[in-house]
Amino acid sequence: MYPPSPQVTPLRFGKDVDGKCHSLTASYVRAQYQQDPSLPHCRFYEEFDVHGRQVPLPAGIYNLDDLKAVGRRQGWCPYFLARYSILHANVVVYSYHYLLDPKIADLVSKELARKAVVVFDEAHNIDNVCIDSMSVNLTRRTLDRCQGNLETLQKAVLRIKETDEQRLREEYRRLVEGLREASTARETNAHLANPVLPDEVLQEAVPGSIRTAEHFLGFLRRLLEYVKWRLRVQHVVQESPPAFLSSLAQRVCIQRKPLRFCAERLRSLLHTLEIADLADFSPLTLLANFATLVSTYSKGKHTTSCLCWAPCQLQSGSQQSPEDCVGSVGVGEGLKGRGTDSAAPAARLNVDGLLVYFPYDYIYPEQFSYMLELKRTLDAKGHGVLEMPSGTGKTVSLLALIMAYQRAYPLEVTKLIYCSRTVPEIEKVIEELRKLLNFYEKQEGEKLPFLGLALSSRKNLCIHPEGILENIQRNKLLFIETQDGAETSVALEKYQEACENGRGAILLSVARGKVSEGIDFVHHFGRAVIMFGVPYVYTQSRILKARLEYLRDQFQIRENDFLTFDAMRHAAQCVGRAIRGKTDYGLMVFADKRFARADKRGKLPRWIQEHLTDANLNLTVDEGVQVAKYFLRQMAQPFHREDQLGLSLLSLEQLESEETLRRIEQIAQQL
Repeated sequence: MYPPSPQVTPLRFGKDVDGKCHSLTASYVRAQYQQDPSLPHCRFYEEFDVHGRQVPLPAGIYNLDDLKAVGRRQGWCPYFLARYSILHANVVVYSYHYLLDPKIADLVSKELARKAVVVFDEAHNIDNVCIDSMSVNLTRRTLDRCQGNLETLQKAVLRIKETDEQRLREEYRRLVEGLREASTARETNAHLANPVLPDEVLQEAVPGSIRTAEHFLGFLRRLLEYVKWRLRVQHVVQESPPAFLSSLAQRVCIQRKPLRFCAERLRSLLHTLEIADLADFSPLTLLANFATLVSTYSKGKHTTSCLCWAPCQLQSGSQQSPEDCVGSVGVGEGLKGRGTDSAAPAARLNVDGLLVYFPYDYIYPEQFSYMLELKRTLDAKGHGVLEMPSGTGKTVSLLALIMAYQRAYPLEVTKLIYCSRTVPEIEKVIEELRKLLNFYEKQEGEKLPFLGLALSSRKNLCIHPEGILENIQRNKLLFIETQDGAETSVALEKYQEACENGRGAILLSVARGKVSEGIDFVHHFGRAVIMFGVPYVYTQSRILKARLEYLRDQFQIRENDFLTFDAMRHAAQCVGRAIRGKTDYGLMVFADKRFARADKRGKLPRWIQEHLTDANLNLTVDEGVQVAKYFLRQMAQPFHREDQLGLSLLSLEQLESEETLRRIEQIAQQL
């Protein structure tokens, strides 16, 4: 594994890793190190800064482990290596947050080319990511820590005034010229940008009431005391941003305009005071972000904002809808196909006049239809929402088509930005891309100048995964998904080992967690999935209530309809982990009688409804076991892939026939 700095190794949480990294790589920390080499520093970043920028990353496909290996071999920081290399990459695979969260996107994705194709995998998660990115949760404990942050900053300001007052004067001059001039461009000086102000605001001069450090800290104290007072409520209160701003102006004389500059003004002050451990000031940063957001965004045609004051800390997580409890068992049979993975020789496809290399012997009709629609979307330079059933090869179809389009029209599409939700999903995309590039090079007989890489947080690139949760049961090994990502990764690795050696295992995971949507359990890694209960979202969440109000007002969508649709969508994602292709099979057990109701069952995907017949509804446990045994005996019979040619698989010759193309068009129209 890559040997990170000793100060970073024991850390486990992303916020702590980012803060410690900043304390070792900030420009003023590095300047002090130049004067005194005994001071703490990050030798891996120093090596990258001196040598890594001069040597571009060689062409190829790099997942997170590959980047760590390059860092270990060269002595470079893999995180900053990846951030620097995405500017030159043909394909970049990273998390939604690197593009949707303005606090991160402004630092990582700001310089990416405009002529890029952006793909959001599992796009039903976009709304949740956007809500999380632009939301702030303040608790009494957070506000108490803000008080300590303000006292620390006050002492630092007094110390600087005595030793280097010119530094504060220089900051004041920059703030008069505008925040755009006050901000710094160094990549190591911040690990979060402001929660996004309009560009015209960044050009303005900072209001005089918060330009000096003393005035700004006094301003934050008044804001802090007001927010503390608002949290002394006996019941939940919900209000709009204009109402909050009006009350704030009347009670503590704080106007809207200086609030908009809070996040960037605090960032400038921390930089001026040369605060190294930014993680220590995360509570005050949260309060400043809240001030900027509430004063910048209010309810409009496409956005809505609200403030919720509660007497206790809001709970997080999911909770079942208060309907009937679990009773009987429903069993849905998986897709009835089994066999070995197809070999990798050639297939060249003509997709609406575009030559596409496809690295498999056969192609599903859905894949070809998917590529046709994607090609038309790229030609129109527009937006598209494309949907395919689970396990039918969306990723390889998308990569094959867009890579071919890049090569055919290099001036039109310069980069593919592939946004995914979890690290396992990112790794899967990189492996498909690696397989596709190897196929290209085999067909053309030369190495292509093509660079594709994955990007993730410092936590995933710079520290060791460690910890394991393992309990020995009588018949199977039992593994549990925990809130710790490192523990869960090790548990998954050991679970796969148990399945490989024939011991078998059971993995307990949580709906709406990382395992339920980000991990594929192909073939013998997942022969049965049991869904206990209906995965409703936590219905008492104030954020959810505001979201439901927005859907009702803007689109006339009833609350119960959305909650049921959302729960069925997540249920399908969970059980679909065991069916990862037409050659795979598995049992899907819905252990809750509510799934048998028409309003629930009708919102499940069609590929599940087709196998969830009336004969398999409202079964007892014994009846469910008998159905499962019969299904598994059927799947144990010999299966030959050739039997599926012309049905669920198409050869290149069949794909070129007019009759097959007409049938594909009919299927596409039905979808």
